[in-house]
Amino acid sequence: MATKRAGVGFTRRAMLRAGALAGAVTAATACDLLSTEPSKKSNGDDGRRRANGKEAPMLASLVAAGKLPPVEERLPVEPPVVEPVERIGQYGGAWDTPMLGASDNYWIQRTICYEGLVRWPREWKGLAGTSEIIPGVAKEFTANEDGTEFTFTLREGMKWSDGEPFTADDIVFAQNDVLNNTELYPLQDNNPTAEKVDDYTVRFVFERPYSIFVQDQATSRGLALVSHPAHYLRRFHKDYNDDIDSLVREEGAEDWVELFGSKATLWENPELPTICAWRVVERNAQRVIAERNPYYWKVDPEGRQLPYLDRVVFHMVNDPEVMLLRASSGAYDMHIRHINTLRNKPVLARGREKGGYDFFEAPRDDMNEAILMFNLTHKDPVKRQIFNARDFRIGLSYAINRQEIIDVAFQRQGEPWQVAPRPEDQLYDEEMAKQYTEYDVDRANQHLDRVFPERDGEGRRLGPDGRPISFTIDYPTGQVPEFPALLELVRTYWKAVGVEVRIQPEDYGLWSERIKSNDHDALIWIGDTGFTASITLEPRYFCVAGYNLYAVLWRDWYASGGRQGERPPEPMLRQLQLYDRLLATTDDAEQADYLRQILQIAKEEFYTIGTVLPAPGYGIVRNDFHNVPTMIDGWQWPTPGPSDPEQYFTTADE
Repeated sequence: MATKRAGVGFTRRAMLRAGALAGAVTAATACDLLSTEPSKKSNGDDGRRRANGKEAPMLASLVAAGKLPPVEERLPVEPPVVEPVERIGQYGGAWDTPMLGASDNYWIQRTICYEGLVRWPREWKGLAGTSEIIPGVAKEFTANEDGTEFTFTLREGMKWSDGEPFTADDIVFAQNDVLNNTELYPLQDNNPTAEKVDDYTVRFVFERPYSIFVQDQATSRGLALVSHPAHYLRRFHKDYNDDIDSLVREEGAEDWVELFGSKATLWENPELPTICAWRVVERNAQRVIAERNPYYWKVDPEGRQLPYLDRVVFHMVNDPEVMLLRASSGAYDMHIRHINTLRNKPVLARGREKGGYDFFEAPRDDMNEAILMFNLTHKDPVKRQIFNARDFRIGLSYAINRQEIIDVAFQRQGEPWQVAPRPEDQLYDEEMAKQYTEYDVDRANQHLDRVFPERDGEGRRLGPDGRPISFTIDYPTGQVPEFPALLELVRTYWKAVGVEVRIQPEDYGLWSERIKSNDHDALIWIGDTGFTASITLEPRYFCVAGYNLYAVLWRDWYASGGRQGERPPEPMLRQLQLYDRLLATTDDAEQADYLRQILQIAKEEFYTIGTVLPAPGYGIVRNDFHNVPTMIDGWQWPTPGPSDPEQYFTTADE
């Protein structure tokens, strides 16, 4: 039956579209330093000061001066109500937060603009289907049974930040003229066509089933459909401007595609109208400043327009160690990115009292700290044969001392774990999570001897060509600080069973390009999909749907409909058939069942080697910064967006 929700990954299609100090020593035990329990002190802000009006004082003054319409005229007919985490907040103040260099734009998007047609809830379990989807820009949606049509009802009276109406025309423009434009997005696969039903109703129609379209809109990718104001951007689009070449020259752009891209990026173009709670008004080499959107469309339970905070200030920092130093001194109001590692937690714990901040809990969506992946579609036929030997992968898994890795690299936090759903997940499989995780050199050699029993005089195993088995593991620098130490341990473990490994650090861009070009031997990366919902959207570690890293040619074959790459072997083909069936049903239980079958095949084939289940994460928040809840630290749940930053507030000036 058709589904309907009302009230408050990369997949194949999405993959193709994509193309981001020591503190003062105190007397504290190691357990205390790694705890997320608040330090025992009062925050000293029992009283609160807030305006009695329905809008921020900075906006009320503009209304009084005749420069802005009354708040009642700026809100939609039925504005959604955001319940505060702790209490009703007060207007004013800023949120100071860091960003790691000029390219850390995902942090901007996730903080000031987690807006889409639909959303994830604050308390997210990562369940299958749309059971956890809540309304966003759209107040309701319907879907047909096979996942080829989706209809969304928008909010009447909603406006862009410049006061222009937000209607179905904007959604149709975003989909048909932007996302479906092959010059702007050359790689297209099963993109929908948007149809305007009326001013506040839009329908999406797919040629092939894509039942997870609604879930996809709840991720950060959902911003694309609600961030292209037609009234502003048509001027920069060649289909709407006959004199586009003159405008390109006038703006100094290379072509209309470059011009349009620069004008349509919210964190680069202060003139771009937005529906976000804050809009970027300034960007330079030191910081990005976003100020409240006077036409923001949500209110608190008392009918007061959100957001509470006047502005968000992103301070650019190029070194994570500098970011850590500043965080430990209390420079940031709230942060949960780059510095919230286990290694840094003791440093941040020691700075809590002096810095005036504390920890908040952030359970992770990740299911693995580090996944070791061999290139199963390697260009070298010898290495391909070696890497595709299942006993080779099993043997190397048994050779890893995961407990030592946990003790050395992860502050004794975590547990041995394969590439498998987290224990809290509805599809948790203990056998899958624990298989081959025991440190057992004898078993390792037994499995390796089944496929490559011959050794040379130095004890090195010989491959099918009679030469010592040797390969390189690439890792991106500046991404995961634990990778170098972990890989050095892995190198020694595998050398002990006759396999030679070289460790190669690379710039992230080069690392990514080598994977894309199928030029790598093996690599390491985090397992960032631990719940059913995120695996459904991004199953890349379990099969080659999505942005897969270990079988690029199989991935390309699936993504291109067989026009590129190489046809995968039968087990992978069965998984892809199951995934296509998942995409063809909007029934939550059926989606979960298809995913369960995909995971079972992944369990049997054992494509990749997992290491450690991540320990619970954390973030930091100042004691005078409020309404910050416990939240998932995830990717598909784009932290901290679903926690509703528009209801954060500060009492720093009290």
